Amino acid sequence: MSDELPAVVCADADEERRTTTVEALETGGFEVRASESVAATGDAMDDSVGCVVTTATLPDGGAFDVVELVRERYPDCPCVLFTGEAPSDLPRGGRDQVVEYVPRTVPDAHERLVDVVMAAASGATQPAYPVPRDESERIAALEAYDIDELAALDAFDRLTALITSHFDIDVAFVGLVDAHEERFVACEGANWRTLDREDTICTHTILTDEVMVVENVQDDPRFAANDRLDELEIRSYAGARVTDDDGTALGAVCCIHGEPRSYTRAERDDLRRFADEVEEQLTLRRRLGGV
Repeated sequence: MSDELPAVVCADADEERRTTTVEALETGGFEVRASESVAATGDAMDDSVGCVVTTATLPDGGAFDVVELVRERYPDCPCVLFTGEAPSDLPRGGRDQVVEYVPRTVPDAHERLVDVVMAAASGATQPAYPVPRDESERIAALEAYDIDELAALDAFDRLTALITSHFDIDVAFVGLVDAHEERFVACEGANWRTLDREDTICTHTILTDEVMVVENVQDDPRFAANDRLDELEIRSYAGARVTDDDGTALGAVCCIHGEPRSYTRAERDDLRRFADEVEEQLTLRRRLGGV
């Protein structure tokens, strides 16, 4: 192992699958400690471990049990969920359990995993995307809405047009974040329809009730190496989470600009009010049976 790379614990009860994953990580330069259970993962942990890779189900628990164990002992150690199961199909995690997620079903999954572990261990980028603890409930809540029908409504187009004018920005959008992508129901200033979830900033915004501001994307270690954001000429971002009546996160209302910029407290409050308006529209549509 390179002196600059930390050790990695790989937890998977399937020996053949675990061996393949371990070999991929070792090829990437990591010292790997194989584990077949939650308990064995705990035994393998010490302060030299820089990342834990776990499958969804283990004989004595699951991925979120691994995460809880790691967080209790080494709060700064990142965890990567490497599984063929969708985040919405996973059992609910404990409090504040947000992990990076890499699906086994994508092409070159092991190569992708090595990149994710490399970046997660160094804290250099947003290599995949964080999964909130209520992901199953969140995806179920989204199913109450017909996103294609929402995208045809003039109300959201008028709102995003108003947002671009109010903040003097290049792009404003209303985006709903599903299991694997963000879908834009309205987008003023660009013709964006969808964005892979791993490329979005909104996948972080839905984790907090505070307005999220990234003054300069290229200066933020989570997003600086995100080529898709660079292609879209996104340099600054502000987003306010959109929730349903139960407080479940659905997506965000966002401001995008091609140059770095900050947002005052008054501007953040205004963006929050725009998000409130979106929430009211969504509630109305659902109650009227219009989605």
